[in-house]
Amino acid sequence: MRTLQQLWLFICILGIFQVSAQTQEYYQLKTYSFDSEAQEKRTDDYLKNTFIPALKALDIQNIGVFKPRPTAAITSKQTYVLIPFASLVQFRLLDDALATNKTYQINGKAYLEAKHDTPPYRRIESTLMKAFIEMPRMQASKLDGPRKDRIYELRSYESATEALYKKKVAMFNAGGEVSLFDKLGFNAVFYAEVLSGANMPNLMYMTTHANQETRDLNWKAFVDSPEWNTLKAMPKYQNTVSKNVTLFLYPTAYSDY
Repeated sequence: MRTLQQLWLFICILGIFQVSAQTQEYYQLKTYSFDSEAQEKRTDDYLKNTFIPALKALDIQNIGVFKPRPTAAITSKQTYVLIPFASLVQFRLLDDALATNKTYQINGKAYLEAKHDTPPYRRIESTLMKAFIEMPRMQASKLDGPRKDRIYELRSYESATEALYKKKVAMFNAGGEVSLFDKLGFNAVFYAEVLSGANMPNLMYMTTHANQETRDLNWKAFVDSPEWNTLKAMPKYQNTVSKNVTLFLYPTAYSDY
């Protein structure tokens, strides 16, 4: 529909203006879970050949697609898709824009019209986030080494209460954690507050490292740094994290970074 296309264009222009003014971006992290390799392959085909091209046609760029690094603790198949949005309105209009995209509907037919007894995934979990004020825009990783060696570390810090959660967010921003990570070369992709998700109150962030050895050395430098040891001893930042969930991921061949 011409009206919807015009509205999308207006939202994109508005989003560009907002980003130029350093307004914080929004992120959606979609986690696909699978029961079989056939499901995973069908969803990979859809993401690579239909979904991501359709988003790029709408000027949504720097889309990350990741999978867990194999470990004894990982027993299920999953794919993580990280999508940046200039505004909540842009996020809200995405499904409507895709619904009127004939190319998207035709190319994605095998996925979009899958039968009830042959679904392309088990479940999709969606987490909506807002970027930290100290890093208002996502920075796609600049790593150029072999993808098979890269460590994309996705962390979720849960807090016991909303008040403690806000203090942990402040610890990253005003407290200087973001600056320290930057100083030590953690190559962060994003830091964000979770607005809607399964484990609230929590924040999430992603850092990237050339390989496991580099990741371990970076974290040792962080733990040993005078800045961190001063910061973590401050009474106002005590007991702000009740649970830390860490995932080691690698980018797919069709991920933007």
